[in-house]
Amino acid sequence: MKHESSQECFEISPRFRSTLETRIAALEANADHDESCISRLDNADHIRRQIRLVAAQRAEALRMRLFLDRARTRWTQPALL
Repeated sequence: MKHESSQECFEISPRFRSTLETRIAALEANADHDESCISRLDNADHIRRQIRLVAAQRAEALRMRLFLDRARTRWTQPALL
């Protein structure tokens, strides 16, 4: 049985959406960079921590993407001068 709240759609501001999209891009870029560094590590503990870091970055980016998928952007009308 699915909870209705998990299917709920909500509105976010365009600025908040943009902030999250920027953060997602940074997380994914950092994960790519950190993953490319793994081959240069020698210590097994360092490698394990680096792999966990990459996994955490990718998981956070995915969590944010899923949040954005459920959110509608609230379009504000331009202010009248």
